[in-house]
Amino acid sequence: MQIGEKAPDFALYNQENQLIRLSDFIGKKVALYFYPKDNTPGCTRQSCGFGERVGKFEEQNTVVLGISKDSVSSHQKFAQKYDFPFSILSDPELEVIKAYGVWQEKKLYGKVSMGVVRTSFLIDEQGVIVQIWNKAKADLNPQQMLDFLSGQK
Repeated sequence: MQIGEKAPDFALYNQENQLIRLSDFIGKKVALYFYPKDNTPGCTRQSCGFGERVGKFEEQNTVVLGISKDSVSSHQKFAQKYDFPFSILSDPELEVIKAYGVWQEKKLYGKVSMGVVRTSFLIDEQGVIVQIWNKAKADLNPQQMLDFLSGQK
């Protein structure tokens, strides 16, 4: 995916088993972040960072959505544990993860495997990608996105 491209639409279930489509949010901006796994340290810090700032995103007419390959039931436990005020979506078939190009080769301690590379996309009110954070830093990403939204880039 590249800046200026139309973001691929999707239909995935959230932690409350509701079907969520990107196209549901035409007219709003979407802060869409892909993360590797529920209840891991970095993913928890990133998701909690978005949760703590969700009101500030809403002030910018922006909806926060997270996506991982974890199951709806895993998302239910994760969201309840940390009281997330936004949807985290389940993509166990990797359809959306692959459509956005975030299923990539990863290296950890010399071991090579395929997995979700932490990546965030800011999508405008017409569904066009306006910014991408590749290999996003879990602790910094929510604030980086807010800063970009408020013109501080």
